[in-house]
Amino acid sequence: MAEFNTARIRELNDRARRTFTGCRVVLTSGIAELDDTAVQQILAQVRSYDQFNPDNDPYGEHDFGSFHHDAVQVFWRWDYYDLDYSMHSPDPADETVTARVLTIMLAEEY
Repeated sequence: MAEFNTARIRELNDRARRTFTGCRVVLTSGIAELDDTAVQQILAQVRSYDQFNPDNDPYGEHDFGSFHHDAVQVFWRWDYYDLDYSMHSPDPADETVTARVLTIMLAEEY
């Protein structure tokens, strides 16, 4: 298995998650069906998420998060593709060969 620069992956993930730039953001149907206020609040919670620990971030990449918004549990996660979105990225630490996709979903949709 290839080893990647974890600190760089974490930096790229955090920057993209906080700004929603340098990535695609996908909302699942469960999130999209919530009212606009809830969606905006969820997006703000994703951007400000900082609850990383060894249990939910064992590789230190800041590539997954979970929180409750009102009565629903929300998950978000990163996927890394090549620039054509046809295969996994050859190196998620290299933004010149990686297309980041941030998916925000209800836990029940995972």
